[in-house]
Amino acid sequence: MKTDPEAFIRANTSPMAPLHVPEISLHLACEAHELWLKTEEELEAIGLPPPFWAFAWAGGQGLARYILDHPEVVRGKRVLDFASGSGLVGIAAAMAGAREVTANDIDPWAEAAVRLNGGANEVSLGFSGADLIGQAVEADIVLAGDVFYDGAFADALVPWFAKLADQGKPVLVGDPGRSYLPRDRLEFCAAYEVPVTRALEDSEIKKTTVWRFVS
Repeated sequence: MKTDPEAFIRANTSPMAPLHVPEISLHLACEAHELWLKTEEELEAIGLPPPFWAFAWAGGQGLARYILDHPEVVRGKRVLDFASGSGLVGIAAAMAGAREVTANDIDPWAEAAVRLNGGANEVSLGFSGADLIGQAVEADIVLAGDVFYDGAFADALVPWFAKLADQGKPVLVGDPGRSYLPRDRLEFCAAYEVPVTRALEDSEIKKTTVWRFVS
């Protein structure tokens, strides 16, 4: 890393509540922040991968809302928040009474974001930067917000999620209709109208569905 992640996050984001999950505060970027306007080349120059952790994506907001509204899903359980980004879903799980929450993201900057956001909400999250796809996990339930945006990534996730489901580990997915969502492997749980930023998405409201992965 060419700069300190925590200092950078504090300087380029502001604490704010995602519109669909107002109970939670996250360090997020908005149109007023320089981070929003940086090009890929500028990000690379400071050693920063695409800052997915700086935004509350629709799939994560929908899944977090579902967890807060249905705390029995995670209460007393060990939770893996896969591809955690900001830590939004993991924070929701901790607030809903999960016994233990591990946020997982291969972006090393996400670790600082998760730590800052967990502290802002007075919850404690563990963190793993390992590539867990295809691996066994020490969790009772897996939560995944907005992960089916890329074809190759989706192709890797489907057999892994199916294996976890076969092992009795529920996998809940929050998705706003991404192109590579494997609808034939999913069972409907809930749907929400999630306000989002037009600069990130193609509309100001994204219909977001929470699904349970089935093998």
